[in-house]
Formats: sequence, C-alpha cells, structure tokens
Amino acid sequence: MIYFEPKGEETSSATTKIPFVVSITSGKGGVGKTNISTNLACLLGEKGYNTLLLDADLGLGNVDVLLGITPKFNVLHLLSNEISLDKVLFKTDHNFSILPAPSGVMELVSLTPGQKLEFLDALDPLDSELDFFIVDTGAGINDNVLYFNMATQYRIIVLTPEPTSLTDSYALIKVLNQHHGVNDFFIIINMCAHENQAKEVFKRLYLACDRFLKGVSLNFLGFIPKDNKVVEAVKLQSPFCKKFPNCGASLALNRILDKLLTLKDIKKQIDGNIKFFWKKLLLQG
Repeated sequence: MIYFEPKGEETSSATTKIPFVVSITSGKGGVGKTNISTNLACLLGEKGYNTLLLDADLGLGNVDVLLGITPKFNVLHLLSNEISLDKVLFKTDHNFSILPAPSGVMELVSLTPGQKLEFLDALDPLDSELDFFIVDTGAGINDNVLYFNMATQYRIIVLTPEPTSLTDSYALIKVLNQHHGVNDFFIIINMCAHENQAKEVFKRLYLACDRFLKGVSLNFLGFIPKDNKVVEAVKLQSPFCKKFPNCGASLALNRILDKLLTLKDIKKQIDGNIKFFWKKLLLQG
C-alpha cells in the first residue's frame, strides 16, 4: 500500500514558473467532488495563491450553485468566440476565480477535437499568472472526463466508502491507465465514518489495481469525515471551510491541502499527453 510520499528533485528558483494543474475527478457522481474542489480553491485563495477553478462538467456545471453566484458568461461563450477570456473569468468573494460552465447545454457534453485544442489555446495566456489551476471534471468515463484528466499534471480521484463508488473509481483508473497511459493517481476518501474506514477503502482500491493493472501508482492524500456542517454549508451556498472553519471536514481538508502544497514544490516529469499550458511544460521536460 502506498501512502502520500512525494519523491523527486526540488525545483530550482531559476525554473520557469508554471501553474500547479490538478484535476479533481470521480468514477460516479454524488461523492462530493465539486464541493472539495470549491473548498480547496477557497483555502488556496485565503493563503494568497492566485487560483482558478474550472468547472469542467461542461453540460451540468454547478460550481456557481455551490457558491450562490450567477456569472453572466461561461465556457460556451468562450468557445464560441463571443466573449474574451478575461470577461468570462469570474472573481469570487473568496479570493479565487472560476471559469463557469453552463448547465443543460448538450453541445458541450462532448467537445470536438477542434474545441479541445481551442480550449487549450484560450487558456494559454494565464500560464504566467496562476499558482494553482483546479479542474473540477464531470463524473464517469465519458470523453470530456478523460480529456480533462489527460490535460492536467496531477489527478485526484474522490470516492466514498460505497461499493459502487469504489467500483466506478477503479473503472476510471483502468480506462485512463490502459487507454491513455496515465499511471499516477492521488486518492481522497470522502464521507467516512472514521480514519480506519478510509484506509480500508483505499486498501481495497489499491489491491484491485495492483492485481489487475500494470504500473499504476496510488497515493493516499487523506480522508474527509462525514460532517453535517458540510450539508448545512451547501444549503447556505457557502464553502464549508469558510462557514465552519473548525468543523471536522474543514480540518481534514486543510491537512490534505498541506500535502498538495508539498507536492507543488516537487519537480515532476510530465507524460506525453498534451497539457494545459503545455508550452511552458515542454520547456520543463
């Protein structure tokens, strides 16, 4: 079993600055993925990091709902060349920005190859401005989910103790590994009764990957306990880490963030997939 233990060379101060780009994804819906993405962005903003959260569930975007905001523009306007990037970006009251997605728009459920390249190109001007770029993907193994996971440097998979969540997480890892050459994954277990339950869920996922997949590395980032304050914050359309900073979920997410900040300081060799901000990444290779 592999727990979080980053390895690699420390980045040099002379190294070209690039954002830390991470996708937060899941094999099934309802595991709290978007809530974790939003609250991580909030915590990073509090710490002074220039952070952008992309709502990459392009047909069913709901980051704006969690935050209780109504952005005027979204990704659809950007891809149709109606509105420039700077106008689509929405600055929240929590010191981070979002790139909103529309909801109920079928034409974005599966991006065309041209739209995928256009999207990469549209975001390229941000490469020298951002510290963190968080991509909140949709759930499952559809084309958009796979695309956004391949376009990031790191992938965090969120699952719960439910057997269906475990099975669907394994399916997502299998597809990304066998069809797209992705080997490294970070794991967050959400809505746990206690730490031992989280470790048992991780162990089961690890053993399945170790038995049936080759070259897959799973790294346990941590767990978030089941917390009524999270449900209350969602109803209030406010990040739980701001509304209830001392609740169990907030304290657990802060511990996970500490590990991510450690990971940010480690130089990692990129894989062969095209990435967000790929020009700077190629210079790093």
